[in-house]
Amino acid sequence: MRIGLYPGTFDPITLGHVDVIRRAATLVDRLVIGVAINRDKGPLFDLEERVAMIEEECAKLSDQTGTEIIAHPFENLLIHCARDVGANVIVRGLRAVADFEYEYQMVGMNRSLDSSVETVFLMADAKHQAIASKLVKEICRLDGDVAKFVTPAVNDKLRAKLGK
Repeated sequence: MRIGLYPGTFDPITLGHVDVIRRAATLVDRLVIGVAINRDKGPLFDLEERVAMIEEECAKLSDQTGTEIIAHPFENLLIHCARDVGANVIVRGLRAVADFEYEYQMVGMNRSLDSSVETVFLMADAKHQAIASKLVKEICRLDGDVAKFVTPAVNDKLRAKLGK
């Protein structure tokens, strides 16, 4: 069984994330969405809220693709999380050249830790390449419209969280 792990903070999950998840689900039998518990980033949504949003969005994708998609919180090394969930592939989304430089270093480190886990990169669809959770939160915080960057359900949650 091919098991993929797509890690991230997903604070919140965006249409760019959804695009990568949809496409990754066609490459594996099970896709685990690794929800990073990264206290240093100070997420807007707590872990339970981020997992719930991912589960809600991925239920639809799982039905569409026929691939099991599950959310899995983690706070350890990515390569350890991959072992924990039995993943043989780590999926990473790329938006720009700057992403590639960081991801290239990560691949090298992960390969040094466990060469049996492969990393694949999926380029975000052109219409989603500029989307970043950090920017979505900032736009919403400043009363901008983020409806074209997130699903309606996530938009509602984001606006409610920010008191908009």
